[in-house]
Amino acid sequence: MTSTDPSEQSAPRYVRVTIELVAEITDEDALKAAALTQVQDDEYLEEDERAQAIEAIAVDPSGSLAHFIDPVALLGAVPGVEIASATWESAHTEFDPDDETWEEHSLD
Repeated sequence: MTSTDPSEQSAPRYVRVTIELVAEITDEDALKAAALTQVQDDEYLEEDERAQAIEAIAVDPSGSLAHFIDPVALLGAVPGVEIASATWESAHTEFDPDDETWEEHSLD
């Protein structure tokens, strides 16, 4: 049965939310230690995934930061919303906080 309410028919079912965030790593050792603890305590990680995560943490601080991204924390408590899919990545970026044109270049 199809609803005849026009407001229900025009409402989007899926919405893509894009967030860009630049984080400054001020203490790489603290970040690595926290990420290692997070990975070691994650009961849902399989051993091969855990080994890959530990390697990523050792190689690159952006790999450490990725373990703290939690889309469920952003939208999990919003009424009427279920997260259908979530992906994210963290990578180094060239960022100059004094460059007022940085935001324009980051959208390219």
